[in-house]
Amino acid sequence: MSSQKVNGSDFVRMMLFAAERLQSHVEQVNALNVFPVPDGDTGTNMNLTLSLGVREMQKKADGHLGRTAEALAKGLLMGARGNSGVILSQLFRGFAKTLAPHAEADAKLLAQAFAGGVETAYKAVVKPVEGTILTVARESAETAVKTADREEDLARLMDAVIRTARESLARTPEQLPILKQVGVVDAGGQGLIFIYEGFHQALKDPNAALSGAAAAAPAAKTAPAAPAGHASERRRIAQAHIATEEIEFGYCTEFIVQLHDEGRAKFDEHAFRNDLSEHGDSMVVVADDDLVKVHIHAEYPGNVLNLAMQYGSLTRIKIDNMREQHTEILSHEGGHAHADVHGEPDGPPQAEPKPETAGAAKPAADAPRKPMGMVAVAVGDGLSEVFHSVGVDVMLSGGQTMNPSTEEIVTAIQNVPADTVFVLPNNSNIIMAARQAAELADRNVVVIPTKTIPQGLSAALAFNEFADAETNAKAMEEAAGRVRSGSVTYAVRDSAIDGLEIREGDYLGMLDSQIAASGPNLDEVVRGLLERMIESGDEIVTVFAGQDADEAHTGKLAAWLEERYPDAELELHRGGQPLYYYLISVEG
Repeated sequence: MSSQKVNGSDFVRMMLFAAERLQSHVEQVNALNVFPVPDGDTGTNMNLTLSLGVREMQKKADGHLGRTAEALAKGLLMGARGNSGVILSQLFRGFAKTLAPHAEADAKLLAQAFAGGVETAYKAVVKPVEGTILTVARESAETAVKTADREEDLARLMDAVIRTARESLARTPEQLPILKQVGVVDAGGQGLIFIYEGFHQALKDPNAALSGAAAAAPAAKTAPAAPAGHASERRRIAQAHIATEEIEFGYCTEFIVQLHDEGRAKFDEHAFRNDLSEHGDSMVVVADDDLVKVHIHAEYPGNVLNLAMQYGSLTRIKIDNMREQHTEILSHEGGHAHADVHGEPDGPPQAEPKPETAGAAKPAADAPRKPMGMVAVAVGDGLSEVFHSVGVDVMLSGGQTMNPSTEEIVTAIQNVPADTVFVLPNNSNIIMAARQAAELADRNVVVIPTKTIPQGLSAALAFNEFADAETNAKAMEEAAGRVRSGSVTYAVRDSAIDGLEIREGDYLGMLDSQIAASGPNLDEVVRGLLERMIESGDEIVTVFAGQDADEAHTGKLAAWLEERYPDAELELHRGGQPLYYYLISVEG
């Protein structure tokens, strides 16, 4: 590695050190979450996003810097999780665009790439907020551009970048009052600094060795999205009711087409989908300028591969015999530990799922196409059943601690047999990934920016299949805005917020995004939260009990509510969500 230039191989090494550096500090980044709740997942999301991008880059790296950076950017784009992951993917997307035509880069070009990343990331965020990862990236990129005018050594360039990034990070509490109040710096900015420190380490010492963690980054694990309205137990029973010989298309076929010049010129995604649809079902196609990602259940996978080969070379080919897998499912321990048709273990979540394989409920092969449909994100079989009951087509498993990736959301969208799909993220940290997925999907997608489960349910209830998409979007957003959302969880560290002294292990009552009650007694915290939520004239109070909610305690809570608020209608459901004892919705 030259001290003054980097090529594609050098960049791979830089990214491996960056991934290892971030991976070893995930919990430190998570601990910077503003609220001391158990879903402080900025570090987790950035780590999973980066590890997936690095894995994709390693498969395609060829020594050419521009092509290697583009491979990383594509992997990050599809693997992005949460707001921090989406912003990280956009930073490297702009970075890669700058480097695309170049086989190697000197200090000035590398600095321009940092600046290009910042420009792309700011454009991707609807309302950029200073005091975040964006600020840290922008100010450090400005330093990179200035330093590159007088400094050719790349390690010293990164040293200057890191100094500025640390100074910028230290100022974030002055830009975001909530950070100052809690006494932390921005988590995303800190994660970005760890990435830059990895760059610096690789550039400073060409002989430095990786510990091995990043070079063999673990696959991200996500529980498969449950078919709408079905608990895991119901999915298991359903498998038993399908005869192996009834599987019409027997081979799960997945591959990527690397478009060649001639293929890129003649490739028409719509026509390709139509041609492909004649060969099977459960089809998913995700395309960009250079590659096409394909999933299909086909009876003759060879015909599918031949069809795709006219556009380019095929990579990552994977073909599974689903009839054979189904036979194993039916015979496995008398049906008590079933898997889905792709052989993944299936069962009710015991904790918030960890991201690994994407999975979204698939529509029936003969499901008729309709004008509009819905996708919702939630975790908990009870919540899935409720969303299904109000008309949601596909549920995507995810939520507090493990946000679904962009690619998983795209898959869920494309599994809805509808021309327009409404997406309900139901978590503020999933909205950006949902919007990014909307740009990649093959149909019209409307993201309703729901931040909570109650908002998502209210929006779904407002959906009218006989109205047009524009009317529905307006009605769904208005409905989401009318509901007040509460949740009860526990503190993972000591903290002081809005005059509340919080101790690790205390119960926390959250009203929308604010802590409304805290203390060591669950009854008192839940009641304190409800007293803040319920106003005179409110008509409906809905409570979803989580997987850790005690049945006796829930009964006492219901009795208290009915006595204290006799004019409000109480609806009590088993949500089955992890980490949160109760999710609460109040409507006037």
